[in-house]
Amino acid sequence: MVKPRQLGHVVLRVRDVERSKSFYTDVLGLDVTFESPGAMVFMSAGEASHELAVMRLGPDAPGPDSGRVGLYHFAWEMESFEDLKRLKRELDEKSVPVVGIGDHGIGMGVYFLDPDGNEIEAFYELPKDQWPSDVDIFGGSSFPLGSIEDEPAAVEST
Repeated sequence: MVKPRQLGHVVLRVRDVERSKSFYTDVLGLDVTFESPGAMVFMSAGEASHELAVMRLGPDAPGPDSGRVGLYHFAWEMESFEDLKRLKRELDEKSVPVVGIGDHGIGMGVYFLDPDGNEIEAFYELPKDQWPSDVDIFGGSSFPLGSIEDEPAAVEST
Protein backbone atom coordinates (compact mmCIF):
# COMPACT_ATOMS: atom_id res chain seq x y z
CA MET A 1 0.00 0.00 0.00
CA VAL A 2 1.29 3.44 -0.88
CA LYS A 3 0.76 6.17 1.72
CA PRO A 4 1.34 9.92 1.80
CA ARG A 5 4.43 11.40 3.36
CA GLN A 6 2.54 14.02 5.39
CA LEU A 7 -0.41 16.38 5.24
CA GLY A 8 0.47 19.16 2.84
CA HIS A 9 -2.12 21.90 3.33
CA VAL A 10 -5.63 22.89 4.35
CA VAL A 11 -7.95 25.17 2.36
CA LEU A 12 -10.64 26.97 4.33
CA ARG A 13 -13.71 28.66 2.90
CA VAL A 14 -14.13 32.02 4.63
CA ARG A 15 -16.45 35.01 4.43
CA ASP A 16 -13.77 37.70 4.08
CA VAL A 17 -10.32 36.87 2.68
CA GLU A 18 -8.67 40.08 3.90
CA ARG A 19 -9.99 39.61 7.45
CA SER A 20 -8.73 36.01 7.46
CA LYS A 21 -5.37 37.04 6.01
CA SER A 22 -4.99 39.60 8.80
CA PHE A 23 -5.92 37.05 11.46
CA TYR A 24 -3.52 34.34 10.30
CA THR A 25 -0.62 36.74 9.72
CA ASP A 26 -1.15 38.76 12.92
CA VAL A 27 -2.10 35.95 15.31
CA LEU A 28 -0.01 33.04 13.99
CA GLY A 29 2.68 34.96 12.13
CA LEU A 30 2.10 33.16 8.84
CA ASP A 31 3.65 34.63 5.71
CA VAL A 32 1.60 35.28 2.60
CA THR A 33 3.18 33.37 -0.29
CA PHE A 34 0.63 34.20 -3.00
CA GLU A 35 -2.71 35.89 -3.30
CA SER A 36 -5.45 36.44 -5.77
CA PRO A 37 -6.88 39.69 -4.34
CA GLY A 38 -10.37 39.30 -2.94
CA ALA A 39 -10.54 35.62 -3.87
CA MET A 40 -7.78 33.51 -2.29
CA VAL A 41 -4.69 33.85 -0.09
CA PHE A 42 -1.96 31.22 0.38
CA MET A 43 0.10 31.29 3.60
CA SER A 44 3.01 29.40 5.12
CA ALA A 45 4.68 29.02 8.51
CA GLY A 46 7.98 28.05 6.92
CA GLU A 47 9.46 26.97 3.63
CA ALA A 48 6.42 25.34 2.01
CA SER A 49 4.49 27.09 -0.74
CA HIS A 50 1.57 27.00 1.69
CA GLU A 51 0.14 25.03 4.57
CA LEU A 52 -3.04 27.09 4.63
CA ALA A 53 -5.11 28.78 1.96
CA VAL A 54 -8.29 30.76 2.50
CA MET A 55 -10.91 31.13 -0.21
CA ARG A 56 -13.68 33.73 -0.24
CA LEU A 57 -17.32 32.64 -0.11
CA GLY A 58 -18.92 35.96 0.83
CA PRO A 59 -20.33 37.76 3.87
CA ASP A 60 -23.59 35.78 4.05
CA ALA A 61 -22.02 32.30 4.02
CA PRO A 62 -23.10 30.16 6.99
CA GLY A 63 -20.43 29.35 9.57
CA PRO A 64 -19.13 26.02 10.80
CA ASP A 65 -21.74 23.65 12.22
CA SER A 66 -20.64 21.22 14.94
CA GLY A 67 -23.60 18.98 14.12
CA ARG A 68 -22.50 18.27 10.57
CA VAL A 69 -19.86 16.07 9.04
CA GLY A 70 -16.71 18.04 8.23
CA LEU A 71 -13.67 19.67 9.73
CA TYR A 72 -13.53 19.76 13.53
CA HIS A 73 -10.19 21.58 13.76
CA PHE A 74 -6.75 21.74 12.22
CA ALA A 75 -3.54 22.02 14.20
CA TRP A 76 -0.24 23.90 14.11
CA GLU A 77 2.72 22.27 15.84
CA MET A 78 4.80 24.59 18.00
CA GLU A 79 8.58 24.28 18.28
CA SER A 80 8.56 24.14 22.10
CA PHE A 81 6.23 24.10 25.09
CA GLU A 82 7.47 27.60 25.92
CA ASP A 83 6.37 28.78 22.44
CA LEU A 84 2.92 27.29 23.07
CA LYS A 85 2.68 29.11 26.39
CA ARG A 86 3.77 32.36 24.73
CA LEU A 87 1.15 31.90 22.00
CA LYS A 88 -1.55 31.35 24.64
CA ARG A 89 -0.62 34.65 26.32
CA GLU A 90 -0.70 36.41 22.93
CA LEU A 91 -4.12 34.94 22.13
CA ASP A 92 -5.40 36.31 25.44
CA GLU A 93 -3.82 39.73 24.80
CA LYS A 94 -5.42 39.90 21.33
CA SER A 95 -8.82 38.74 22.68
CA VAL A 96 -8.84 35.70 20.40
CA PRO A 97 -11.53 33.28 21.64
CA VAL A 98 -9.81 30.33 23.35
CA VAL A 99 -12.32 27.47 23.53
CA GLY A 100 -10.23 24.86 25.28
CA ILE A 101 -6.92 23.59 26.56
CA GLY A 102 -6.16 19.90 26.21
CA ASP A 103 -3.67 17.84 28.17
CA HIS A 104 -3.04 14.89 25.86
CA GLY A 105 -0.52 13.13 28.07
CA ILE A 106 2.24 13.34 25.46
CA GLY A 107 1.36 16.88 24.47
CA MET A 108 -0.62 19.97 25.25
CA GLY A 109 -3.01 21.82 22.94
CA VAL A 110 -4.66 25.22 22.95
CA TYR A 111 -7.89 25.46 20.93
CA PHE A 112 -9.08 28.80 19.55
CA LEU A 113 -11.33 30.24 16.85
CA ASP A 114 -10.61 32.26 13.74
CA PRO A 115 -12.97 35.11 12.70
CA ASP A 116 -15.27 32.67 10.86
CA GLY A 117 -15.53 30.29 13.82
CA ASN A 118 -13.13 27.67 12.44
CA GLU A 119 -11.43 25.86 15.30
CA ILE A 120 -7.64 25.79 15.36
CA GLU A 121 -5.32 23.92 17.69
CA ALA A 122 -1.77 24.97 18.48
CA PHE A 123 0.10 22.15 20.20
CA TYR A 124 3.41 20.95 21.50
CA GLU A 125 4.11 17.21 21.58
CA LEU A 126 6.95 15.50 23.38
CA PRO A 127 9.52 13.77 21.17
CA LYS A 128 8.53 10.15 20.48
CA ASP A 129 11.41 8.77 22.55
CA GLN A 130 9.84 10.42 25.63
CA TRP A 131 6.37 8.89 25.19
CA PRO A 132 5.41 6.49 28.00
CA SER A 133 5.23 2.87 26.90
CA ASP A 134 2.87 1.59 29.58
CA VAL A 135 -0.15 3.93 29.29
CA ASP A 136 -2.60 5.34 26.76
CA ILE A 137 -0.51 8.14 25.22
CA PHE A 138 -3.64 10.23 24.64
CA GLY A 139 -4.97 9.66 28.14
CA GLY A 140 -4.45 13.21 29.32
CA SER A 141 -2.42 12.09 32.31
CA SER A 142 -0.86 15.33 33.51
CA PHE A 143 1.53 16.70 30.90
CA PRO A 144 5.03 16.32 32.40
CA LEU A 145 6.20 19.86 31.59
CA GLY A 146 3.37 21.55 33.50
CA SER A 147 0.29 23.60 32.81
CA ILE A 148 -0.18 26.01 29.93
CA GLU A 149 -1.14 28.59 32.54
CA ASP A 150 2.14 28.26 34.47
CA GLU A 151 4.40 31.28 34.58
CA PRO A 152 7.09 31.24 31.88
CA ALA A 153 9.89 28.90 32.86
CA ALA A 154 13.11 27.72 31.33
CA VAL A 155 11.67 24.75 29.47
CA GLU A 156 14.03 23.16 27.02
CA SER A 157 12.82 21.65 23.78
CA THR A 158 14.41 18.33 23.01
